[in-house]
Amino acid sequence: MKRIYQILIILTVLALIPFHGKSQCKSFAKKVCKLELTPYIHDGNFNAAILTEGEDAELYKTFYAGQNYRIYICGSDALPDIEFQVLDVNRNVLYDNRKNNYSRLWDFKLQSSQQLIISLRVKNSEGETDELVSGCVAIMFGIKEDK
Repeated sequence: MKRIYQILIILTVLALIPFHGKSQCKSFAKKVCKLELTPYIHDGNFNAAILTEGEDAELYKTFYAGQNYRIYICGSDALPDIEFQVLDVNRNVLYDNRKNNYSRLWDFKLQSSQQLIISLRVKNSEGETDELVSGCVAIMFGIKEDK
């Protein structure tokens, strides 16, 4: 019976580890990344995940005509550069931060409402290492009112 309790405790701890990492990543997005949207107003969504060197992710989001937007990509300091592109639904590249010295933000205004794809990739570190680096990466969206 004691062995069953030990196994249950181990399984419970293992089940909580990914949740704990995800909550830490969301907390990082709220405390660190949200500040970089100023003077834009955060849209209220926290899109964050733990990524490892070489991994990529995509997020689909609808943007509306005539609205000023800011996309800000925020990553843990331990991570190498983060590449990001904004593409339309036909996968035409609208913005590529590799052409802008890996800038982490892009301000834009669309002429027509459309769904866009935010594609990002954590670059591999320079040099040879045996261990891949992982860290939190957040995609933040801000809206700026016209005055």
